[in-house]
Amino acid sequence: MGKIFYILGKSSTGKDTIYKNLMENKKLGLRPIIPYTTRPMRAKETPGVEYHFTDEEELMRMEAAGKVIELRTYETVHGIWKYFTAAGNHVDLDHYHYVMIGVLDSFLAVRKYYGEKIVIPVYIEVEDGERLQRALDRERSQEQPRYAELCRRFLTDSKDFAEERILQANIERRFLNNNLQDCIQEITAYIQKQMVM
Repeated sequence: MGKIFYILGKSSTGKDTIYKNLMENKKLGLRPIIPYTTRPMRAKETPGVEYHFTDEEELMRMEAAGKVIELRTYETVHGIWKYFTAAGNHVDLDHYHYVMIGVLDSFLAVRKYYGEKIVIPVYIEVEDGERLQRALDRERSQEQPRYAELCRRFLTDSKDFAEERILQANIERRFLNNNLQDCIQEITAYIQKQMVM
């Protein structure tokens, strides 16, 4: 039976970079489960890679068809943005292992849908000061930086990833991303071990 390795953590902890590295690792052979969003695409993002970029109309069609596993709505300084995970025939756990990326609430919903033995958390941590600096650096590189949204996300993370919520979710294993390559090696070894359990 395949596993779904769910990468989660606060914003700017390196989740996207770690995810891409794991996807490029041919020895792991992981397949992606790509979430959907109604938010605008950022510079350097590609449709169908980081997200499926969609609109409210398509979201309503998928909800009506019973395909939405989980849905989160954020009131941002730029309007309402929605993120969701959809079920479909693109997941074949009889033959493959998968990786996906998201936040704690989406992890909990996906785990409830597929089962605790299938969905394995990979929780990434970075010290808050370093994380804020990384977020600022990334936002500066955008054609139109959204600093107010960065601040909203940073503060929301404190609630969404409160220590008691992490403990309630039974997330015991954590990966500290102080050195990206060391962190990736540690996660890779962990995933390889979980694949044969």
